[in-house]
This record gives sequence, structure tokens and C-alpha cells, in this order.
Amino acid sequence: DVLFFSRAGFHRQHGRHTGGFGMKGMIVKLSLAAVVLLICTLSLFFSSTGTSNIQSSYRSEIRVEELWSNADSGGWRPSSAPRTHWPPPPNESNGYLRVRCNGGLNQQRSAISNAVLAARIMNATLVLPELDANSFWHDDSGFYGIYDVEHFIKTLRYDVKIVESIPENQKSGKKKKIKAFQLRPPRDAPISWYTNDALKKMKEHGAIYLTPFSHRLAEEIDNPEYQRLRCRVNYHALRFKPHIMKLSQSIVDKLRTQGPFMSIHLRFEMDMLAFAGCFDIFTPQEQKILKKYREENFAPKRLVYNERRAIGKCPLTPEEVGLILRALGFDNSTRIYLAAGELFGGERFMKPFRSLFPRLENHSSVENSEELAENTRGLAGSAVDYMVCLLSDIFMPTYDGPSNFANNLLGHRLYYGFRTTIRPDRKSLAPIFIDKENGRTAGFDEAIRKVMLKTNFGEPHKRVSPESFYTNSWPECFCQTSAKNPADKCPPNDILNIMNDELEKTETHANSTIS
Repeated sequence: DVLFFSRAGFHRQHGRHTGGFGMKGMIVKLSLAAVVLLICTLSLFFSSTGTSNIQSSYRSEIRVEELWSNADSGGWRPSSAPRTHWPPPPNESNGYLRVRCNGGLNQQRSAISNAVLAARIMNATLVLPELDANSFWHDDSGFYGIYDVEHFIKTLRYDVKIVESIPENQKSGKKKKIKAFQLRPPRDAPISWYTNDALKKMKEHGAIYLTPFSHRLAEEIDNPEYQRLRCRVNYHALRFKPHIMKLSQSIVDKLRTQGPFMSIHLRFEMDMLAFAGCFDIFTPQEQKILKKYREENFAPKRLVYNERRAIGKCPLTPEEVGLILRALGFDNSTRIYLAAGELFGGERFMKPFRSLFPRLENHSSVENSEELAENTRGLAGSAVDYMVCLLSDIFMPTYDGPSNFANNLLGHRLYYGFRTTIRPDRKSLAPIFIDKENGRTAGFDEAIRKVMLKTNFGEPHKRVSPESFYTNSWPECFCQTSAKNPADKCPPNDILNIMNDELEKTETHANSTIS
């Protein structure tokens, strides 16, 4: 067993005071005070060294030339390999786990990571996750059409057993298919639900089918190794199919021929605008469309545009995005790749943005070919946008609240080497934009810069709710070569060899038992 150092510091134990009020009592009090002071000092030391070298203060100024480089890592590097004893999956599992991952590409990506962790927790054999593409993208390509299945199974061989389908059960000379018992997991279910409720049904039936499986496992888990497994799935095992990777790289290479480029997730789309309840800037006919979409897809809620806008609940308009970039010092030579679906309201909202930044591209304008048309439908198109945004020099989400695309990319870019992100604080920016609309324009750019100076540009930083683990996996999935806190120390370079030896021993033992 490996002992963990608690990040919260040491536990303080109090003994009963038995002395009087004389010299002896005074010595006891002074000794106790000295011990408490020592404990507080040590606790402060460990808590500070555990987060040493991370950005402790905001920037004093923003230099555009610096934003084109990766953010300051503070001595940290990505690492999701186990740091404590992590045995390979046992030869005998408790049964089969099937899941149906609903939602879009990135919601499914998080669900797949959770499914692998759930299988590990229950000592289950994971059946290749089902992607519910039909309900969201009208695309039935599934896991096989988007991800490299062989790579997925091979990468996770030290963590879980994965099969492409539930095999038939041989009983009394007859083959019979195991029927999975269907369960609906609670939202953000704790580990105990899987080790009790789900595992009980798995042992009874031999297999369980969890559906739907979006946000069905708690994100905040007090086990760093479990969190690192999520990172191994999300950032290593889930690799897109070769044709998607090749097409994405081709787009990036063509964009880079003229220097660095920025990608923007312009989330000014019908579903997000309807969700946010931001209707008043649209025509009566457009408002009717948005309200109808909201009634059909979201729960009823009192939404007042001015109130929503004032607290930053509305997606930034394309013009507002352009004004932020201009205030930060970007000029009209900046090359921008737009990752977005169909912008609601069309060209009249894009025109002000285009006048500020005319060098706008998307995957169709960069790579106009039959291959692109064939390989960017449905989930594949979202996958190409994802990879281009991941590899871009700067990434800017315009609505990272409930947007899985933006949130996953923020987390992946952090893990990919602290790649620069520009994250507008919509709540703090809202009154500045409202003032501008009301004719109060004095000091506009300076006010924008002042707000943005207090945001994170991709440096390692503490995760604070409501920030998701998939948006920020620091510190669990990062390490320091020269760490002062043992919990932050990088694993040995030969960790994969160690894990491979463990796996081979398990397999050898299984084979000798069979023979």
C-alpha cells in the first residue's frame, strides 16, 4: 500500500489539559502554542509547495506577441500515468458494462471517459461504448466511424478489459447471449452507486446497460488515480480515425503557411441562444423561431433579456468578440479560424466582426475538396473543428458555460502544453458593452483590458466550481520533475515498462491456471 500526503495539511490532535495555572501551566501553554505554530507552518509549506510555481497574481499588462506562445507552465508538465500501485485488470471480471453516450461529440467524449472509470471501479469488462449520434447529429457512424478502436483498446489495456460486443455464454452445450439489465444512473452518481446498486445488478444478470450515460458519474472524486485514468482516456486513448487526423493536420498546415493563427468557437447558434433566453436583439420572426425551439427543447423558465445580459448569461455577439480582440491589441492582419455551426441571424451579425478581422476561415474555405465534404458530415465535422482548435496557437471560446466543445478543448489545450486561451469574463464585460451601446464610449478599450487582465490565459490554476474537471485537470493530471510535495512528483520514466510487466505476469498466471 502507498500512503498519500493530504493536500489539506496535517490533522491536529488535542490532548486533555491537566496542569494548573502556575509556571507548569505556562510552559504547557507555550509548548502547545509552539506545536500549533509548527503545524500551521508545515501545513502552509505543504499546501504552498503543492501549488508552487503556479500563477499567483494576474498579469500587469497584456502583450499580444506573448499570447502567440504557450502560457507559462510554472514548472508543471502533463502526466496521467499512475503514481501509486495500479494493478492490471483481473482475469475474471464481475460482468459486462454497456453504456449509451448521448449528446454531441464532446459530451460523448466525457461520457466515454466516465464509462472506462466506472468499469474500473466495478471490475467490469467494458463493451465498446455506443454513441447516440442519431438523436443529436442525425449521424449513425458511431464509435467505429469517429475513433481508432484498436488504439483505444490497446492504450487502456493496463486499466480495463474492453470488448467490441458481449460474447455468447456457453451453458449446457448451448450458446446463449447474455441480456444486459437496463439501469438509469442518477446524474453525477457517486462511486458508491456503482459499487453497490450497479454492481449488484451486474452480478445478478452478468451484464448491465446504463442509459442515458451523460454526466452520470461525479466529476469531483477524492482519488487522484481515478482522475488520472479519466485523463488517459480523454487525452490518450480517444484518438480520432486516421482520415480525420490527416484532414485536420492538412487544414492546420495550410493555415500555418502564413504564420500563426487563432481559432474561435463562435457559439452564436440557435440552440445556445434559445437556451440562454437572449432574444431581444433579433427580429420578431427570429424571436419566434428561438422561442419555439426553447419551448420544444428546454424546461420553462422566466427569462428577461436585460437581466440575462447584465449578468453575462448571453453568448457574445460576433461584434463583441471582435471588439475584445481589438482592445487586446490584435490587428486586422490576424488570421482566425472559425469553429461554428450555422450562425443565427446570418451576415448582419458577422459583418461588423468581418470589418474588424477580415481574414476569417473555416474548414470549407481552407480545404475545399471532395474529401472534405465527405469527411466533415455530422460528428466527423465536429471532430475536425476540435483538432484544428486544439492545434491552433490561440483558442478563444465565446460561451464556455454549458458548451462541452469549449470546455473539453480548454482542458485538452491545458494538458497539451498550456496552450494559450483567451477566456472572456462575460459577467464583468457586460456592463462595459451596455455602456457602449448607450453612447458612453470613453475608455472602452482600457476597460476591456482591465477585465481581461484578471482572466486566465492558459496557465495552471486551481479548479474552482463550477469549473469542470474536464476543463481543468490540474493538479491531478500534471506533475513536477523537481517537486517539493511528494504528491506532485512525476512518475518514473519506465512506468509503462513496469505496468507491462505487471500485465504479463497476470496473463501468464491466467494461462498457467487454465493449462
